[in-house]
Amino acid sequence: MLVWTRGGRAAVVTVFALVVAVVVALPLLTVLVAGLASEWNGVLSSGLGGARLADALAQDNQASLLVSVQTALVAGVVAVVVGGWAAIAAPDAPGWLRRITTAVFALPVAVPSVVVGLGVLIAFSRPPFVLNGTLWIVVLVHSVLVVAFAYATVGAGLARLDPVYAQAADSLGASPLRILLTVRLPMLLPAFTAAFGLSFALSMGELGATIMVYPPGWRTLPVTIFALSDRGAALQAAANTVVLLTATLVVSLLVGRIRGRAALR
Repeated sequence: MLVWTRGGRAAVVTVFALVVAVVVALPLLTVLVAGLASEWNGVLSSGLGGARLADALAQDNQASLLVSVQTALVAGVVAVVVGGWAAIAAPDAPGWLRRITTAVFALPVAVPSVVVGLGVLIAFSRPPFVLNGTLWIVVLVHSVLVVAFAYATVGAGLARLDPVYAQAADSLGASPLRILLTVRLPMLLPAFTAAFGLSFALSMGELGATIMVYPPGWRTLPVTIFALSDRGAALQAAANTVVLLTATLVVSLLVGRIRGRAALR
């Protein structure tokens, strides 16, 4: 550490803990309490209960949650396949092509998500590719927004691989395809699972672009939460947010467990 004295280190740790508590822990705790609150007219909630959570699990909200999960699963798979393949292929490409590839994949996260949503909406509202009004335009928007993170995650995992294994397989006469399938991909499995988990979590919370393109029959849970908040039903929106956080956390833990097993192989 740059701080050498014991008192200085204690001060740094204290400031860091306060920042994390105020910026991260306190908002999450507030959402949790608000989701359980029956009323909140003062500084603190006047009562806690599960009525709002029960409403958050009503049929309409269950449909929105299912839409979010389905969209995130498909977007995560698309991001891992497209972004992972590009990350594996990029190191062997010419320098100019590698730089262009990196720029293209980074572009969706370098601009506001509303720009991506508007661009997709305009581009796919007329023939020959008409996706406007279908669920696929939501899946496409989510895939575009999260593919950059999959590309970066798999690329970082690839950079940490020891090339000696691929070189040994090559010296034994293995073809490039066999080296990819039997050496690189198994070693990159933790990176792929991490990329999927990150893509899934980001897709579950996406709102800015989704609200511009979603059709009436394919409304994600963040859109429902935004609509509730916009109507002044902040406590019910908080209850729905608790459901969203729980679903995202459960899937993330499952992916993390798979990633841990893959890393041990």
